[in-house]
Amino acid sequence: MSATTPILLNSQIIGRAHYAARALLDRELRRTGTTFHQSMALNAAAAEGGTAQTGRIVEAVTSALKIDEATARDTVSELLATELFESLEALPGQEPRVGLTDAGRTEQSRLAAVAAEFGPRVYGGIPAEDLAVAGRVLTEVIARADAAYAETADRY
Repeated sequence: MSATTPILLNSQIIGRAHYAARALLDRELRRTGTTFHQSMALNAAAAEGGTAQTGRIVEAVTSALKIDEATARDTVSELLATELFESLEALPGQEPRVGLTDAGRTEQSRLAAVAAEFGPRVYGGIPAEDLAVAGRVLTEVIARADAAYAETADRY
């Protein structure tokens, strides 16, 4: 491909960018034995202020990763077993809740710091206008892919 041939955005380019950046996180995850699914659940709990109904964590993880509910619930169970999550008393009329333990907060914060450290190395130097366009385009791609996923759920 010559330097003048435009590179068109497609699933292959998006996937390669995702896996190139994700490899940085995966290497850090291997150091502590935390899985990617677990890191997403830790982030979901942190986004809820550190405590949430189990269903909210499961919903966040299934939505983001396009995994089945059973796998997401297994992920929550794994975090409970490793004591990164703790079971909390359910509020009257509500489903069970989980919360980040001190160890869970530490792990989630550490992983967020790793992501923040690599952000400038990955995105630094790219003009802000280009990042804004890429952000808008990728947000639209995500919305369209999510809609197609939902529309075809019964077919596969």
